[in-house]
Order: sequence, then structure tokens, then C-alpha cells
Amino acid sequence: MKNAHTAPPRVLIADDQEDVLVALRLLLKSEGYRSETVNSPAKALTALEQTDFDAVLIDLNYTRDTTSGQEGLDLLARIQAADSTVPVVVMTAWANVELAVDAMRRGARDFIQKPWDNARLLAVLRTQVELSRALRRGRRLEAENELLREDNGPTMIAESAAMRPVIELIQRVGPSEANVLITGENGTGKGLVAHALHRNSPRGGRPLVVVNMGGLSEGVFESELFGHVKGAFTDAKVDRVGRFELAENGTLFLDEIANIPLNQQAKLLRVLETGEYERVGSSRTRRASVRLISATNASLADEVAAGRFRQDLLFRLNTVEIAIPPLRERREDIPLLAAHFLGIHAKRYRKALQDFEPSAMQLLENHPWPGNVRELDHAIERAALMAQTNAIKPADLGLRPGSESTPRLEDMSLEDVERFLIKKTLARFDGNAKRAADTLGLSRSAFYRRLEKYGL
Repeated sequence: MKNAHTAPPRVLIADDQEDVLVALRLLLKSEGYRSETVNSPAKALTALEQTDFDAVLIDLNYTRDTTSGQEGLDLLARIQAADSTVPVVVMTAWANVELAVDAMRRGARDFIQKPWDNARLLAVLRTQVELSRALRRGRRLEAENELLREDNGPTMIAESAAMRPVIELIQRVGPSEANVLITGENGTGKGLVAHALHRNSPRGGRPLVVVNMGGLSEGVFESELFGHVKGAFTDAKVDRVGRFELAENGTLFLDEIANIPLNQQAKLLRVLETGEYERVGSSRTRRASVRLISATNASLADEVAAGRFRQDLLFRLNTVEIAIPPLRERREDIPLLAAHFLGIHAKRYRKALQDFEPSAMQLLENHPWPGNVRELDHAIERAALMAQTNAIKPADLGLRPGSESTPRLEDMSLEDVERFLIKKTLARFDGNAKRAADTLGLSRSAFYRRLEKYGL
């Protein structure tokens, strides 16, 4: 059985001219659409009450010799009041710019002038159907994906074919106690997968404790993970509970696991093998009951081959490996992700934003997204701040077509230069943050501060 977003798009066409209805019905049928035609506003409203449509194409004039467009504008308002998610595209035979502007201001998503250009009409409908389905799926996911979300927690949005193996693994592996290694480029959503695994496990009601291993200096590694007792070292003013203890009976998520110094890896291996550890400065052995999830953007197999990572530790970490594809390999999710982020940032900044102009969505779908979902989120947040209408325009996004081209150094600010250099160095080492930091002469903590600052 086909689900809603793989079924042929369904379009309602409202026009009082039979030849127009026949022509549009034949055109849409040839493109794989299902259409229903009506010849009056009243019949259009009846059809909308009985059937869910992906888009509505309406004429603005229905009474012979009427050119005001008022009938169509009234119908548009009724449709918007009944279902604000269904996109309405208006048509008129009269080249009236003011009427078009009025219709768009009242909520129409686009405007087609008769006689229409087939290619443009189909492109408009295709874009609006995708946006409509993305918005509706987003709302459905918010209500239905309880296994993959928690109250006020992050939401996993993944409906593309490339993400199906990820979702299936989460559902199969989540309820187990198996250690999981999540791999993928920066910004792909490794943290979201970790949260989903935790929520889908018997430990879901207990804490998920997150540690960014890339941000830990070697001197505080043991104290952070295992805790310390008062007086263990100069700054140990009070006892400190470590992350393993905080995660007791829950899940410990070690992000950027490849950045653990080689001489500290044995200490992590010991607790994974025996479940035992001691706080720094204490001889009392404690036992940890935690489920370990780790993540990296590096190839741990390559790190093992280079002598930078222990093979026995890798075996302990990756009972199951979940590889997350980059955003460029799951472009079908871009409209849905964009709609989700737009809702978040519109609410955050109190903006009356509803959707994207077709050209803006086209720009999003064509962008290479080297920063993956995180970069998309930042682009939508910027657009929400910059937008001056209720629809996001291409300029609001701050994305340049063909943005892979190298900018001129003299046109860049100091921060732009630093961001550009960090991106290039990360790309040079295939996303390996540790090697990039070493090459740039930065400590891991300083490097990660910059990654966070520039949204990388």
C-alpha cells in the first residue's frame, strides 16, 4: 500500500470554463497527477470537505462578464480558513498586477496568467505540492514519532530512501544493550541518532549524558569521565561526580570519540570491559551500568591503521555501526527539514513566516550543503531573521548559487577567512577534526570552540 507522500499528487481545479478544465485535466494526467474539476466556488469547497488535496488551482472569476476577481478572492479566504496547509495557486485571464498582488497578500502561493505556459504551470504545481507534503509530514511526524523523540527534545526528520536503513537500525538496535558507533560527516545528525537510540531503549527514562571528547583536554579526561575526590589535585576543591556515574542506568554518549588521546584509551577500554572505574584520587572501585553510544566523523579503521586508535577499543565501541549519509545524498528530506526549521525559528523570533518562495526552495535543493543539516538549520535561521515578508526569498538565505567557488580574500572579513580556512582544512582531512586542529596549530578545545562559533 502506498503511503500519502508517495501516492500521485491530487490537485483540485476550479474554473467555470469547461475547455479550461478539460485542458488542465489532460495536462496534469500526462504528468502523473490525479485531478478533480469543479465549475464553481461552492463545489470547490464541497470537494475540499470530502477529499485531501495536495494543491488547489482556482480561477478568480466565475460569473460571466465579471473581472473583479472578488469571487476567487472570497474562495481563497474560505480555503485558507478551512486548511492553511493546502497551497492555492490562482489563475486569471486578465493581466491585472494589482489583483495578483492582492491574491498573494491574502495567502495564495503563486499566480498563473491565462493563457498559461505549460512548463511554468507544472513547475509551480510541483513546487507547491512538495512544500505542502513537507509541511503536512512535518506535522504528522511531530505527533506520531514518539519512539524517535522526547518531550521538548530534538526531532528526527528522515523519510528519504537513504535514511531508511538508519531508521531501521535504530528500531532494531535501540531496545538492546549493544554499544553503537555512529559515523558520518559533521552536521549530519549523529547526536539526533544517539537521542533516538536512547529513547527507544529500556533506559529511555534515565539520563542521556553527552560528552564532547574533542573538547576535553588530556588533563581533565579522567576527571570528566570518572570524577574526582576533594584534594585529588590542586583545583579539586570538592568531590566531583563523573559522567559515567551521572549516566548510571542510562546512556553515555561520547561524541567525537576519535579524539581521545592514545594514552587515555586504555582507561576507557578498561571500564568497557569490566564495568569498573575509580574516581581520580580515590582507591574505591565503582561499577558502571551504562549503555555506551559513540560517534565520529573520522574513519576509525584508518586511525587504527595509523596507530592513533586502539583496535581492541574499536571492537568494544562498534558492536553495531550506524552510518549517516550526508545531506547531499538525502535531498528528498530538504523540503521537510526546511519546513521544520522554519517553524522553529519563526516561533523563536516571532515572525509570521509561512513558507518558501519556489526559487528559494530550488536554491535549498541545489545547494551542496558541505555543513549538512546543521548548515541548513543555520541558513533557515538567518532567513527567518532577514525575511521581510511571510515567505522566504532566495536573498534571505545568504546562499550563493555555485557557492563552491572560492571567494576573493580581499572581499572577506577576518572571521570569514578563519571560517574558510577551517572548512578547507577539514575537507582536506575528510572531516577529521583532530588532524585539522593539529595542522592549524590549535588545541582541540580551541578548535571546537571555532567549529561551534562558525556553525561547522
